[in-house]
Amino acid sequence: MKRALTLLLIFCSLQAWGWEREAIWPKNKMPDAQSQQIAAMTDEANAPGFKPDKHRMPYLEWFEAPDPAVDNDVCMILISGGSYKNVCDVDLIALWHKRFTELGVQCVNFVYRTPRPEGLPIYQSAWEDGQRAVRMVRSEAAKRGFDPEKIGVISMSAGSHLGLLLATSSQTPAYERIDAIDDIPCHINWGIINAPAYVTTDGETGTRSMREGYGTDVKLSSVFRFDEKTCPVSLHHGGKDPYSPNGSIQVYRRLRQMGVPAELHLYPDKGHGAFGLERGIEFMRQMGFMGPLEPEVKLMDRFTSDADRAEVIRESVWPEGKMPDRQENQCEPYLEWHIPAVRTTDAIQIIYSGGGYVGNTPDGFEVTPARRYLNAKGMTVVTLRYRTPRPAGGLSKHTTAWQDLQRTIRIVRSEAAARGLNPDKIGIMGSSAGGHLTLMGVTSSRHQSYLPIDKLDKISCKVQWGIGIYPAYVLSDGFDQKNTSRGNDDGLYLAPEFSFDLDTAPMLLIHGDADVWASMNSVRVWEKMRAMGIQSELHTLALRPHCFQRSASPGTGSYSWLDRIGEYLGL
Repeated sequence: MKRALTLLLIFCSLQAWGWEREAIWPKNKMPDAQSQQIAAMTDEANAPGFKPDKHRMPYLEWFEAPDPAVDNDVCMILISGGSYKNVCDVDLIALWHKRFTELGVQCVNFVYRTPRPEGLPIYQSAWEDGQRAVRMVRSEAAKRGFDPEKIGVISMSAGSHLGLLLATSSQTPAYERIDAIDDIPCHINWGIINAPAYVTTDGETGTRSMREGYGTDVKLSSVFRFDEKTCPVSLHHGGKDPYSPNGSIQVYRRLRQMGVPAELHLYPDKGHGAFGLERGIEFMRQMGFMGPLEPEVKLMDRFTSDADRAEVIRESVWPEGKMPDRQENQCEPYLEWHIPAVRTTDAIQIIYSGGGYVGNTPDGFEVTPARRYLNAKGMTVVTLRYRTPRPAGGLSKHTTAWQDLQRTIRIVRSEAAARGLNPDKIGIMGSSAGGHLTLMGVTSSRHQSYLPIDKLDKISCKVQWGIGIYPAYVLSDGFDQKNTSRGNDDGLYLAPEFSFDLDTAPMLLIHGDADVWASMNSVRVWEKMRAMGIQSELHTLALRPHCFQRSASPGTGSYSWLDRIGEYLGL
């Protein structure tokens, strides 16, 4: 009696919402049918009294239409994971359904056959179901009120392996035509791909990445065809996922080589899971799948007030007559302490700009908004003007700037305790050439850039974190220029001045996917650090160029980028 009442309540709830299930295949037409397979979410499959024979047919579950006031003419197919052994992400489906419906998106849950088919690739029956499901969704666009070329997927784990198949391989038929539905294209228009499993060859047969995605013989699985209908993708992966994040990196690299806009979001110390839903929504908005973008707003116009700053203190970087490699054509370096009106942390963030090592300023869009943002969060900020233009006399472009940075870190550390701050909570942040300088500070603090001049130089210039915003001059196709291959050649290597010594610190890296100082600069640094056992965070931003944040549209990652810094710093 109790179970009957529960089922009645569920049925009434579904009826009230207008949810409906639609079988994917005509009766007796399902390809590669196998008697051990079912199509059911795990909450249903594990319920008492579940009858497998009544749940052989994969299906679409159409959720309620979005409110017409916010309808975006878009459909999202929701795909659970479960190792191709079950369809288990019940809570994720509920979260995605709720969030996207609020945003004006028609949602449909896709439930495919599991467990893995016998005698076939582990994904084969799910891929067959997936291609048929996309065709059916596209066939109902007019009836349900969305654009047939605005169909995306959001997925998890094995479901993301399937999502990548749908995104990259729609021109390869997974099954033979059975009726007119199969004349409809089965490509999707974008994907939000969370923690894709089985992507590299050390795990493509259905295991965790046996070698963590590493090795010269570990490749991207050949099941992904990357055909002419391959669509933009936002990839999300935990840095400690046993289904290696190197798989997402390899997919991202291939998309870049094809010129397909993409995003890569890598989360430190996270295992297997779906992270960064709002980053995926920002991706959709930036790509135009959520309606027209709002007009761009200048970053400097958004952060105009120093009301959250209590005090400014300026200091010279070098004692009189003690500056190493002094050159008459270079500016005088100095640092400024920006003390917050209300302090919430004893950590210190050092910030400086880019400028190609030709010029730099602590008062422009690469420094001032971040400084004001962090002061408002209660964090002490030190800004640095380092020596530019580039030094002469055979010195590398960054040499004098690196000297200024090492000395600045020592000054900050020496004065931190007297200011009530922690000398072992110091981070550095720079953009473009300043991002290159940040990598010098993060990876090479054990290497001295100048001979000691006083007792201060006995203090360590090790930092605890770095924030690199579109770092330049990182890979061998762009040591002193834009990346000539856009960083996409497999044989490129990192700049030799980055030592990656034993004091290398973790980083947050943010980069525009369309930057001519290529986003692969940041990606390759992330890869190197992970190989060293250092967990860093990375976000690339689709369609966005160098200086992505100077002006940006609300609701996009280029607009909210400072919040990534706040989150990374725990503010």
